[in-house]
Formats: sequence, structure tokens, C-alpha cells
Amino acid sequence: MTSLSAPITIVRPEIIEFGVGVAAKLGKWAAAQGFERVLVVSDAFNASRVDILELPGRITVFSQVKPEPDTDNLDLLLSVASEARADLIVGFGGGSAMDLAKLASVLSGSAQTLRDVVGAGKVAQRRQVGLAQVPTTSGTGSEAGIRALVTDPQTQAKLAVESIHMLADIAVIDPSLTFTVPAATTAATGVDAMAHCVEAFTNRKAHPMIDLYAIEGVRLVGRYLARAVADGSDSEARAGLSLASLYGGFCLGPVNTAGGHALAYPLGTRWHVAHGAANALIFPHVLAFNTPAVAEKTTQVIEALNLKAAADQASVFDATFGFCAGLGIEMRLSGLGVPADDLAAMADDAFAIRRLLDNNPRELARDDILSIYQAAY
Repeated sequence: MTSLSAPITIVRPEIIEFGVGVAAKLGKWAAAQGFERVLVVSDAFNASRVDILELPGRITVFSQVKPEPDTDNLDLLLSVASEARADLIVGFGGGSAMDLAKLASVLSGSAQTLRDVVGAGKVAQRRQVGLAQVPTTSGTGSEAGIRALVTDPQTQAKLAVESIHMLADIAVIDPSLTFTVPAATTAATGVDAMAHCVEAFTNRKAHPMIDLYAIEGVRLVGRYLARAVADGSDSEARAGLSLASLYGGFCLGPVNTAGGHALAYPLGTRWHVAHGAANALIFPHVLAFNTPAVAEKTTQVIEALNLKAAADQASVFDATFGFCAGLGIEMRLSGLGVPADDLAAMADDAFAIRRLLDNNPRELARDDILSIYQAAY
């Protein structure tokens, strides 16, 4: 693990508005900044409630965000953005909407294409438009970060872009926007937020400055996720999950995720399993696998979730599997429609995601990944 004296870079949106009922503050901020043409990037449901943001000027709504957006989805958005000539782009939805908004903010009107900017630090110049993020789920933490992901439909691989130029000017986090999220989605996205925190906390690049956010994010999920699943209108529980998601976003920039997300990605790219559901299913397996390498931190994770487990891998797995299953999450690949004869190809895909696997505290060989998929089947 990284020492306290190691250098680290922390970035945050310049303004973060947090709390039940703060959604309309975005419109007041946008008006004060003088924005006149706004492009809202959203899914169909959230497109129906854009008025809650009280945005000024001429508003164009792109409502065709897909759950796991691909390059075709991005191209469609860029075409709309070209017509809208927006001076402010707003991501309004889950991580998919916010990631597409980030990419549109730096690619619209630019000579660079997506292929030019895949990787870290390859966006050539500061964006020419404002960027605001308004999450409506509690999972990705994308509102706080500088990364965006889309799927290449040809290779079925995630294309990751990282740039300081995709950092939002303002993030408006109103937990009341999550009240309508169904129980199953609440459970899966909540575990996704927790996975961001856990993978950062147990990461080879883990840093004490980030550990603070990471372990508190885990505690918030342990305290509030079951409550929010049971009662979606529980404002305190929803606020707790929104904060956990934000903290998970804080973890992603300087540390990032590791083996859990690497193994989860092929479920989404190959079989269109929702990102949160994929991470929830994989989470107990990878945490247990990593336990020998990060025993003390694994114990802290178990305690933060208010679970009981011994220090061995089997106990860690049983406790965290029970936590996720108790939320109603499908915990078998077969139950998600993944065919057994694709597990080997999935293992190949996951093993190729070195940007995440190289962060994992214990080496995950290709055969280890396949064994996890088989155990999860």
C-alpha cells in the first residue's frame, strides 16, 4: 500500500451542492453564469423531469442514453450537440448519462475524435462549454470524477478516457431525485458505490488521504442500503447512499478500482448486465480472493458493513455474499442469462483489462478469473 508521504493529486468539482431539494440550484447557477443554450444528456425517464432543474435559456434534451452506452450512442449525442451549439452541457441521470456528457463536453466542436482521446491525459485542450452533473442514482460517483467509459461494439471492450478537462464545474446531488429508483436498482447501484470504495481501500495504490473517504463510504452503505431498498422514500437513507456514491467518486480519480471491476466489465459488454448488478455479483468473490493480501483492511471492510466474519476467505465470502443476496440481488451468472460456454471468453476479456488488474492487491491470473466465474455460475 502507498505510504503517507507518497504524492497524490486530488481533484473535485469547483462547486458541490448536496442535499434534499437542491436540484433547482443548478438553474440559478447557470443563469448567474450567463449560459443561454443548454444541452441536457439524459435517459428517457429523466428527460421527463428536466423542469426540476429550472434551467435558463434554450434547452435541448438528448433522451437516448443507453444503460451501457457504446460508441454509436456517443456519435448520436455528438450529432445532436453539433446542432444545439450549447454553451452548457448537463449530465442528468446515472453514470451512463454523466459519462456521455463528459465526452460530449470535450469532443463537441473539437478536431479530436474519441479514438484520439482514449487513455489518460490525451484531451488536447480545455473544453469550450460549461459542464454540470446531476446524478439520479447512487452508484457511480461519476459526478465527481474525470473518467468516462463507452463500449466499442466491435471489440466489446470498454474505452476509458481520463482528462482533467472532463471535471464538472458544478455537481448538484439531490437525494430526492433517487426516490423513484426501484429497489433492485437501488441495491445493485449501492453495492457498486461500495465496490468503488472497497477496491480503492484495498488497492495497490491505496493512499491514506483516500482511505478516509473509502472506508466511510463503506460504512454509509452498510448503514443505509438495506433501509433504502426497503423504503425508497427514506430521505435519510437516500442521502446516505448519495454521499457514499460521491465518496466512491472521490476514490476513482487518484486510486481507481481494481480486480472486481475488471471482472464485472465483460458481463456488461458481452451480456448487457447492468453495471451495478455485475459489480454486486462479483464483489464477494474478489474480496475473498484478495483477503490473504489485505487481511487487516478486509477486516475493516467487514466491520464497516456491520457483518460478522472470521479472517479466512470462506468466512469473508459467506458474509459478503449474504449481504448482497439479502438485498435481493441476483448472485448467479446463470440467473443473469450468461451462458456457461462464454466464461472462458469472458476470462480472456477481463484478463486484458490491465489498467485495473494491475491495481489489484493480489495477482489475478487468467485461470483465477475463470475459477471465479465458474464459482459464480
